Amino acid sequence: MTMNKGLNRRTFLRNVGLAAVAEIVGCTKVLPEIAAINLKNSPVKNKLPKWKGFNIADYFQPDPWYVGGNTPEEFFRWVADWGFDFIRIPVAYPTYLNITPQQKYITADDVYKIDENKVNQIEKTIYLAQKYNLHVSLNLHRAPGYCISTGYHEPYNLWTEKKAQDAFVHHWSFWAKRFKNISYRKISFDLLNEPAYRDNVNDTSSKTTAVPGTLYRTLALAATTAIRKENPASYVIADGNNGGSDIVPELVDLNIGQSCRGYYPFEISHYKAPWVYPDPAYQPTPLWPGTVGGRYFSRAMLEEYYKPWLNLVKQGVGVHCGECGCVKDTPHNVFLAWFGDVLDILTTNGIGFALWELKGDFGILNSNRADVQYQDWYGYKLDKKLLTMLQSK
Repeated sequence: MTMNKGLNRRTFLRNVGLAAVAEIVGCTKVLPEIAAINLKNSPVKNKLPKWKGFNIADYFQPDPWYVGGNTPEEFFRWVADWGFDFIRIPVAYPTYLNITPQQKYITADDVYKIDENKVNQIEKTIYLAQKYNLHVSLNLHRAPGYCISTGYHEPYNLWTEKKAQDAFVHHWSFWAKRFKNISYRKISFDLLNEPAYRDNVNDTSSKTTAVPGTLYRTLALAATTAIRKENPASYVIADGNNGGSDIVPELVDLNIGQSCRGYYPFEISHYKAPWVYPDPAYQPTPLWPGTVGGRYFSRAMLEEYYKPWLNLVKQGVGVHCGECGCVKDTPHNVFLAWFGDVLDILTTNGIGFALWELKGDFGILNSNRADVQYQDWYGYKLDKKLLTMLQSK
């Protein structure tokens, strides 16, 4: 995930749950259409479809002044033509509030000032993707009281204050009402991007830890109940704990999915990423497989890393990889070797993925890599090797 200047992004790793494959929270009935999809696409009976596609960054920056570039319609057509079926849209809630441009400090009252015109723009993007039969995952990248990124100001803390938790549920109730008549096949709801506990959500130096499991459960249950009140069949996504790195045992019985990240190890995926490594001069050159910074990197380490996620699928919990990829400075051959192993482990176990991102430093279009022979694609620079590998999974 690319970040704007001043944002100190800490954790990235894995998980983003998914699903709402039954009627309401706690119900164990599985929709027959979903069961059929699983049996068709996966040797492992993953309760989630093996969606494959991309994130788009139109609305994800956490600052209220951010105005994203709208993804052109032809991008969605290309994604579908290339054989993919999934778009994840991470959204920072200030991007759809009726607040003053350039406003840094958001008040508790501001959080409820939803701007219909701005919502319409997000809705238009969703419908454009769905026009090309792409399933859309709507995600709150910044929610009332929390964002994995810092460098902004929230009026309260999602993890410690009920006002923030009530606002969080309110926003999900709003979005669920907005799309209550849209089939679960077309849209899902990704509750919160990469949750991690931070005492002071506005402190750039504050360390993050895992959210207490019972707290995460309470919040996920409340939001899921609000969503399924509008459409009982909705897929609901819960990102992994500790910034996306850990499965969440406390959510297993809630009939919602979980999702991992495809960024491990950071020495490969985030080589010279300034929001992770402020001084890239001291980073060893990535290798795959090979020894980097005194650690031996190999497929075996990846298999061990993803084992909890594969076991989660075996327990009957749907799993999807909501984000994965590699920033532009990692040598391309190293990136492809490593990423091929990541995707192979996931997809052979019935787990789909979404590349971060479609266009940009992690993407297949205009990724700004110095060691790629790009193919001209209607005025954009296409990383054809990466595209071909993604298509093969």
